[in-house]
Amino acid sequence: MIGPDGLLGVSPVDIVLIGLVMRDFLISLDRDSNKSLQAQLREVLVSAILAGHMKPGDKLPSTRYLSQQLGISRNTSVLVYQALTDDGYLRTSERSGYFVNETVLEMGIYNSAIAGGSHSTSLDGEQLNWSNRILKRPAEQRNIRKPRNWQSLPYPFIYGQPDQSLFPITDWRDCVYKAMGKKWLDAWSQDTLDIDDQMLVEQIRTRILPRRGILAGEDQILVTLGAQQALYTIASLLVGPHTRVAVEEPGYPDARNIFALRTDKLVPLQVDQQGLPVDDALNGIDLLYTTPSHQLPTTVTMPHERRVQLLEKAKEQDFIVVEDDYELESNYVGKPVPALKSFDKDGRVIYVGSFSKTLFPGLRLGFMVASPDLISEMRALRRLMVRHPPTNNQRSTAFFLSLGYYDVFVRRLNRSYRKRWNAMGAALAEHFPTSIVTRGMGGSSYWVELTDKSVNTDTLAKMALEQGIFIEPGSDYFMEGSNKSCFRLGFSSIDDQAIEPGLAKLAQLVERLRT
Repeated sequence: MIGPDGLLGVSPVDIVLIGLVMRDFLISLDRDSNKSLQAQLREVLVSAILAGHMKPGDKLPSTRYLSQQLGISRNTSVLVYQALTDDGYLRTSERSGYFVNETVLEMGIYNSAIAGGSHSTSLDGEQLNWSNRILKRPAEQRNIRKPRNWQSLPYPFIYGQPDQSLFPITDWRDCVYKAMGKKWLDAWSQDTLDIDDQMLVEQIRTRILPRRGILAGEDQILVTLGAQQALYTIASLLVGPHTRVAVEEPGYPDARNIFALRTDKLVPLQVDQQGLPVDDALNGIDLLYTTPSHQLPTTVTMPHERRVQLLEKAKEQDFIVVEDDYELESNYVGKPVPALKSFDKDGRVIYVGSFSKTLFPGLRLGFMVASPDLISEMRALRRLMVRHPPTNNQRSTAFFLSLGYYDVFVRRLNRSYRKRWNAMGAALAEHFPTSIVTRGMGGSSYWVELTDKSVNTDTLAKMALEQGIFIEPGSDYFMEGSNKSCFRLGFSSIDDQAIEPGLAKLAQLVERLRT
């Protein structure tokens, strides 16, 4: 039986701690069971191997030791070990004992068990049926899929992943070192309940937000575990079964999926070359999620006039606006347009920002700006979830901002991204001359729509991956997933010199699908 913390056998009868190479686990044998002790011992050992508690190459205790500790005959232990050896689970080594067989990997059993995760297994093999207990099925939602080995691909047109060669690791290490100093021990070592790092809040308030035209007090800011937690918290407090939530089409799958967990009244709104249109389609909604600075995924920017119209519409129809400013620092053409929140006079805009695209996504730090009453409730809810983001990361980020490293890094990042942005634009014009290529004012991706609708970009993405080219098929960005003619190309992690040859190869695959 696999019990808490991955321990085998938490029954109160005959529990014995068996020492293994690399790890320990508990074995329990029930002498009142209908099953023989031999059968029980075999099941426990097989379960331990399949669940990954005993790794290929791990040595098992000797049959003598096992028998003594469990209070069973040595013959029982010998028969179990021999049977498992015959079945390929174990191997023997002369004078060394029994080991978990490395060929378990080849049998495909071990890998499949690990992929599925460890699970509770009783001695009679019965499994708890979770199908009637799980109320929501987020694993079944359509979402963006990215290969784990993308860094090994020659042409990774992946979005949202950093170019590690550009990151100032020395500067970041300096900030981490400062944060970990004894002087700041109280700032990050204690449980601060629901309070954020005041140094980081001040840097966000005085350095980040003014660049977006936003002036906010400390009581209007909440630090989050990335934009994802911000959106989930918003949905938890403001969205119920009857709430009508409007989302952009195409739009951000994670936001759509988060809101879909709360309501089935999602309203897709088709975007155009200026982002989200302001028209009667907004009538009757309760909440709008939008990405006006760089519409996700098309990257187009909503102009100033339309932003003003949107806020007027929101006031007229009395709906809340969630503004996701996920790429707040990347603009290559003209001056950045102030955030929608900067025009907000009555506090109906919730601003969501993130450090994922400018620093690194693994940091998992973002922030929200909203009215104090709402932030107070958000803070209370966050406390129930995670209390607060790790304070050591908050303080390190605060130093990174205050010492000017962030500004230098953003300028360096924008110079590099602008170069790749231009290179990709030129390569698309050469190799996809008949396609509709959306080119916004910045960001780190392009949105491409093939005019030949006979080419399925889901199929194209699979073929491309086999050739070492990663692209994101566009279907996941549409609510129904029926649009198969679009795809997204990120350029934040691909070398400048690989952009043109990668797109040339991709164009050849498109031609193959046409024939």
